[in-house]
Amino acid sequence: MIGKQIRIDRIMDRGSGKTVIIPMDHGVTMGPMPGLIDTRETVDAVVRGGANAVVIHKGLVEGTYGRNGRQAGLVIHLSASTRIAPDPNSKNLVCTVEEAVKLGADGVSVHVNLGAEDEGMMVRDLGSIARETMEWGMPLLAMMYTRGAKVEREYDVKMVKHAARVGAELGADIVKVPYTGSPESFREVVKGCFVPVVIAGGEKMETDRDILDMVKGAMLAGGSGVSIGRNVFQHRTPWGMVRAISKIVHHGMTVEEALTDLEEIR
Repeated sequence: MIGKQIRIDRIMDRGSGKTVIIPMDHGVTMGPMPGLIDTRETVDAVVRGGANAVVIHKGLVEGTYGRNGRQAGLVIHLSASTRIAPDPNSKNLVCTVEEAVKLGADGVSVHVNLGAEDEGMMVRDLGSIARETMEWGMPLLAMMYTRGAKVEREYDVKMVKHAARVGAELGADIVKVPYTGSPESFREVVKGCFVPVVIAGGEKMETDRDILDMVKGAMLAGGSGVSIGRNVFQHRTPWGMVRAISKIVHHGMTVEEALTDLEEIR
């Protein structure tokens, strides 16, 4: 699987073995939101800050992933739904691995909501995509969440570590899950998953410290990086926030040091 390893090296930092991924697939779900009006400008900004990879839908590649964007890995998102759908938790495939290969992708991603009414379809799709990525030598990022009638607390460690394990066992090379709130609880998630685990950014946070505390906690727990969208591309200085996150992820910087670095570029 040398092809897959070559592509993973474009997503994961070779020195630290970790990654800072910036997902920008939100436009399909929520429309042209702040930070994603001019996606080329935003991609350029996060790459300037040191992002290892970006996640976008196939229609954004041309015109968005320009000369500066090509300095980061390209992950194409294969599944989608809109917030106005009868069930927004039902994610459907909208792109194929072969299309992603033709677009020059370094990886693909799939979103799965365990506990949703259409969980069976999404789990089946994840398994099918994993088979295709194996054939093409393409890394697979599984975005694993627990959302549905039986899910009382989406961030509960029991739910999150189950979701991570499902993604790994069905063939993902990297698993993305919500942060469980503390290094101690998130350590259980990492321990129960045999592939690299990265944290989602979640809803827009109130302060820079909140974001960086979360990142540091995940790293202390043994996480392999982050996949943070709104808390980066809606930040007043997206490239600065990416730089601060990267210094924690790749260089072990403290939250205070990263905050000081971020304050200096205001």
